[in-house]
Amino acid sequence: MAARAPSGLPRRPRSSALPLALAYFALIVYASLYPFEGWTWPPGQSLADLATLPWTHWWGAFDVTSNVLGYLPLGALLLIAARRSGVGARRALGLAIALPAALSYSCELLQQFVPGRVASMEDLLMNSLGALAGALLAQAGHALGAVDRWHAWRQRWFARDSAGALALLALWPVGLLFPTPVPLGLGQVGERLRGWLADLLSGVPWADPVHALLAAPAPPSTPLRPLGHALIVMLGLLAPCLLAQSVMAPGWRRMALALGALGLGLGTMTLSTALNFGPEHALAWLTLAVPPGLALGLLLALVSAPLPARVVAGLALVALTGLVAGVTQAPADPYFAQSLQAWEQGRFVRFHGLTQWIGWLWPYLAIAWLLMRLAGPREAEAA
Repeated sequence: MAARAPSGLPRRPRSSALPLALAYFALIVYASLYPFEGWTWPPGQSLADLATLPWTHWWGAFDVTSNVLGYLPLGALLLIAARRSGVGARRALGLAIALPAALSYSCELLQQFVPGRVASMEDLLMNSLGALAGALLAQAGHALGAVDRWHAWRQRWFARDSAGALALLALWPVGLLFPTPVPLGLGQVGERLRGWLADLLSGVPWADPVHALLAAPAPPSTPLRPLGHALIVMLGLLAPCLLAQSVMAPGWRRMALALGALGLGLGTMTLSTALNFGPEHALAWLTLAVPPGLALGLLLALVSAPLPARVVAGLALVALTGLVAGVTQAPADPYFAQSLQAWEQGRFVRFHGLTQWIGWLWPYLAIAWLLMRLAGPREAEAA
């Protein structure tokens, strides 16, 4: 029986477009204000001067394209989220244009306080144009029935309360684009977090015991053994498969999704390696330990296909915890350091924030979502 709202009407399924829009919103803020250092008031500028963005009269094809395309998904996601929430077409279109424009203006305004960032009216116009294009494309898709067909397919494959899981699954390949110490090994944020906390608490007298904890020895520098390497790869594939299965009814659809996750993981890791080391080295990540890990992860995902959703959710928590523990112990090899430097300082700096935080936080967000799901009331599984 379908869940019902307090009014007695069938409850509208939550759209995965809203959490995706919020995640994209946060990533735009990060990418726009990175590196968040050296904030200063622009000399000789009043608040009124800063509020009026300057015309730079400098138009580069890459900047125009990136500014338009960067905001296009946000406009589309906001319109879909608004329409799925019952908002009318005109009002949804207005929100999908006004909110990204306000975001762009706020970021351009704040960029004037960040050394090395240049605020301009051209960027605001291109960002707004991108959001408009995305909203119009989503509106056209909604009018043609594409959104309704997607939601009909979603209802056949996934449970009613699957919006959070679907948003996490959509973000999983994005996180894999950022360099990982082990293939599919997301979540290695411990050392960065320890450094940030140490800097934040530097000079605080009462924080001496915390400093002792933060000064814990770093992970061993010796390479992972092949078995450990394969187990991390296995968990890296198994975790998203189990997350998806936790919002699916037992059956063949779970098996099909596991095969799709394997293909998506292979493609994304190959693309990431090609971006870092060139197309001729695109398959360099497929070391001897990787295929057995992928095969074992796929096998376990197929074996779990008949299990109840709540049992699968518990297994997903175990897999995610093991994944985080495993990548924490993975040492940084020279190739990983080289690719990481390319992203942070070189040709991928524009996409640095768009993938780094997803790669770091994805396992923890998935754990939090699964805990909330297991703590909540039982929902009817997908048909």
